[in-house]
Amino acid sequence: MADATASLNSYRQSPRKVRLVADLVRGKSAERALALLANLPKRASLPLQKLISSAVANSGASAGEVFISKIEVNGGVVLRRSMPRARGRASAIRKKSSHVTLSLTRKTPKTK
Repeated sequence: MADATASLNSYRQSPRKVRLVADLVRGKSAERALALLANLPKRASLPLQKLISSAVANSGASAGEVFISKIEVNGGVVLRRSMPRARGRASAIRKKSSHVTLSLTRKTPKTK
């Protein structure tokens, strides 16, 4: 099924923001996804670009021969901090992180 996988653990950005970028490249060829991410002005585009390049290297095939069959963005560890507020109180700050898992599959030639 999946030719190669790669994962990015504890990436310090919220999963909601990373999913916006992941949804753009899901189902595309690795070559096309790398081209899209190179021109995308989002912070998560560079780590996902590196992740796709790593998965392509793990597959042993060229970027044009494989496509992204599955990309998952899940929540990771949440760092809990506090911020001082009025009257000696404190508000919670939750610094979220993401776990990204990527699977590549070889393209099958179309038969007539």
